[in-house]
Amino acid sequence: MLILHYTGMPSAEAALEWLCAEESQVSSHYFIDEEGRISQLVPESQRAWHAGQGCWKGETDINSASIGIEIANPGHAAESPPFPDTQIEAVIRLCRDIVDRHAIPAERVLAHSDIAPMRKQDPGECFPWDRLHREGVGHWVEPLPVGGGRFFQEGDTGQPVEALQSMLALYGYGVRVDGSYDAETRSVIRAFQRHFRPARVDGVADSSTIGTLHKLLSALATVA
Repeated sequence: MLILHYTGMPSAEAALEWLCAEESQVSSHYFIDEEGRISQLVPESQRAWHAGQGCWKGETDINSASIGIEIANPGHAAESPPFPDTQIEAVIRLCRDIVDRHAIPAERVLAHSDIAPMRKQDPGECFPWDRLHREGVGHWVEPLPVGGGRFFQEGDTGQPVEALQSMLALYGYGVRVDGSYDAETRSVIRAFQRHFRPARVDGVADSSTIGTLHKLLSALATVA
C-alpha cells in the first residue's frame, strides 16, 4: 500500500524535525514540503512508523505493508489551507515512481483516514485525489452530485445498513458488518467521503455517497 498523510503541524520545518526525532516514535519514508522538495527519511525496504493502528482489506499491520508519504500541510487545525501546485506535482511524481516500481494497484493508494477512520482525517477533503488520478495515481470515479434521496445515519439499523457496510468492507474499509449504523460506521463513511465524495463530509450515507461507492466497486470489477 501507499499511504498519504498531511503533517498537521504549523510549519514544514517543525514537522520534519519531529519526524526525525527519536522521541517522536513516528517516521515516514518520504517528506514533501510546500515547495515540492522531497526528502527520503527511511529506506523503502525498512518499516516506518507512519500509519499506527489501522486496517485495510483485513491487513492490520499497515506499517509492514506500506510506504508512507508525509505532505507538509497544517491541515484541519488551520482550516485546511490548499496544497500548493508545486507540492502536488512533486507528490504525483513520487507516487508514480513508487507505484510503478512496486506494482501497487490504484485502489491501494490510500489516505491515512482510510486505514484509520476512527483516529485520523488526513490528508483531508481538500487533498486533490481527482488530480492525482488524472495523472495515473490512485483509484477515482466522478462522485455523484450531492442531492436528495434516501439516506442512512447513526442510529439506523437493518438489512440496508448491513448491505452498505458489506460494500464498504468489500472495497477495503475495516468496518463491522452487523446492520448497526454506529459511530464506527459513521467514521468510515466520513473517511470515504473525504477521499471520494469531498463536497460534503458529514458521515451521513446519502444517495450521492452510496452511488459513488457503487461506481467505485463497479470500476474495480471492470478492471478485474
